Amino acid sequence: MAAFPSHLLSPHLTIALLASVVIPASAAESPYFEELPLVLSATRLPQPRHEVPGAVTVIDRELIAATGYRDLARVLRLVAGMQVGQERGHAQWVTYHGLSSDYPTEMQVLVDGRSVINGSAFGGVDWTGLPLALDEVDRIEVVRGTNASSFGANAFLGVINIITRHSVEDPGLRVNLRAGDDRIRDATFTWSGGDSPLTLRATAATQRDDGFDGLHDTRRTDTFSLRGDLQIDAADALLVRLAGNTGERGNGYPNSVFDNNGTRQSWNRSHDFHLQWQHNESADDEWLVNYYRNHERVRDEWFASAPMFPAVPLDRNRENVRDSVGIQRRSTPTPDLQHVWGLEAQREDVDAPFLYFGGNPDVQYLYRGSGNVEWRARDDVTLNLGGAVEKYSGAKTHLSPRAFANWQVAPGHTLRAGYSRGLRQHNVFARYSDIRAIDPASDAVLVRPYLPNPDLKQTRVGASEIGYFGRFETWSTTLDVRVFEENIRNFVVRVPQPDPVPAPLLSPFLGSTRYENLDSAVRLRGIEYELSTRPRPGTELRVAHAIIDRDSSHPGIEDRSAPYSAVVSWIQDWGGGWKSMFSVLRMGPLAGGDGYVPRYRFVARPYTTSDANITYTTNIAGHTVQLGLTAQNIGPRHQEFADRSQQAASGSNDPVNEVCPTAYLSLSVALERGKRP
Repeated sequence: MAAFPSHLLSPHLTIALLASVVIPASAAESPYFEELPLVLSATRLPQPRHEVPGAVTVIDRELIAATGYRDLARVLRLVAGMQVGQERGHAQWVTYHGLSSDYPTEMQVLVDGRSVINGSAFGGVDWTGLPLALDEVDRIEVVRGTNASSFGANAFLGVINIITRHSVEDPGLRVNLRAGDDRIRDATFTWSGGDSPLTLRATAATQRDDGFDGLHDTRRTDTFSLRGDLQIDAADALLVRLAGNTGERGNGYPNSVFDNNGTRQSWNRSHDFHLQWQHNESADDEWLVNYYRNHERVRDEWFASAPMFPAVPLDRNRENVRDSVGIQRRSTPTPDLQHVWGLEAQREDVDAPFLYFGGNPDVQYLYRGSGNVEWRARDDVTLNLGGAVEKYSGAKTHLSPRAFANWQVAPGHTLRAGYSRGLRQHNVFARYSDIRAIDPASDAVLVRPYLPNPDLKQTRVGASEIGYFGRFETWSTTLDVRVFEENIRNFVVRVPQPDPVPAPLLSPFLGSTRYENLDSAVRLRGIEYELSTRPRPGTELRVAHAIIDRDSSHPGIEDRSAPYSAVVSWIQDWGGGWKSMFSVLRMGPLAGGDGYVPRYRFVARPYTTSDANITYTTNIAGHTVQLGLTAQNIGPRHQEFADRSQQAASGSNDPVNEVCPTAYLSLSVALERGKRP
């Protein structure tokens, strides 16, 4: 267990001392404190950040553009406590505080309020296959901390809410092109237009690259989306979004054991449909009705080989469909009280014959009711009470409550404290997976790497938090501090099992495992903060830093969460159309995922890397043109997320999948006068 800084042992004292030092006597005189942006993702209520029951990071469109990044998942590295890694160029591992399996499901991920978590196969989010272009994103709100009371079990440790731009914004045609190392070839075309009451936005994007040097990880993806916004009358509006993504990727390693993860090409196709009706009787009174469908198909198949068994078919082919319908009501009965409630029903189906030898699992159903009340008890005190009641197929009905108090001790300076509970949604693969590699010549079962465990319990978390949010007139500074303790029970781990009867022929070499609940608690506690300051006009400095103490009696669990992470960014407007952003990222030692190799532990070493982006914007023939140069992973090659099976097979501690530096040029053109790219 990593040493824990002694000053964190008394979080109440920490916050009290911090408040006494940072709150200036002249705060009430500054006009800087008069307005704060609203966030929606903490409670489903519009709230300024100092009244939100928890820590929230907001990444706006301008910051996303300043990074020059190609991938949405990389943007999330700028958030305190996020632990993000790449196993290969197109494979992103996105977690908050680590701990996750190879396919993280501890954070709810939403696009315009629609969940994109894949719950019926491996789980997690396919960030490369997400039918969403980065150019569509208006802002990202990240709730750092358990938020199951608002968004259900997948919000086990937090929420990532990706909000796309309204189609009325930036009318005209915009073209973005990129080219660079590793045969990067990207293009995005966006058209927005129409007149009241109907406006449209169409986006077509393609990404091509050869991935990291020395790995079989090519990427070819194509994305298309169409969003329509219809203002029916003064009170009613309709949103429709259709989106699709198709892609081909390189997977596997050339020297995996028996080619159990052999090199191959995989194909994916996903489609989304989202329909939302919004009725506003007033600014403080709203009805929302949502329906969405997510449909994903993956074809991933290859042949393994072993002595006397030269061609054994393996696959991860799968198809899953989710349908969801929900209703939400928000109202403000008095100036000091606002509340929201919602109901949702989901149906999810999966077809993956190889992953579930005994037959696909039953259709999974979810029913959820949630509500939150915000009461301004005094001018300087806000209370938030909320909870969600959920019923999943094969699980008991459960309640996820939350209680928070926010105290504005001085204008612009707020202390908060609260407690929340949550559960992680049942992962269908963890409960019902039954994989059997069968020799086609003899029909003999060679290995059974995954056995089902239908009695697996849902993982539970109880989270306590003390926080501070402050704004300072000096250098237009904001500071958000979170001191937390997260106690996790029934944590799911992959453990070896006795050979099933009859024993597979190759079980002495590749044994069987299944997912089980840990019999003791896992505890995470620590401190994290985000600082933004503007010491001079055109200059912004951003810091995101987290320190985590991990405590578990199970070998290797502590390794799955990095004890520290930090990002420091410098954003500069040089004038004359020149802008730049430079970030330094530091990640502690991390053994991400749950890849299983008997009696083998491997932890990726700590690393420091840097990203840089510089742009020049000018006007040519009445059109805004922007040129950019972006470099990522500046510095020595390093490993972020290991495939433990392949790492063990290499017989060396030298990383088998190092990320590599890359650079690319970009060109953006707004083909309408006065519109910026």
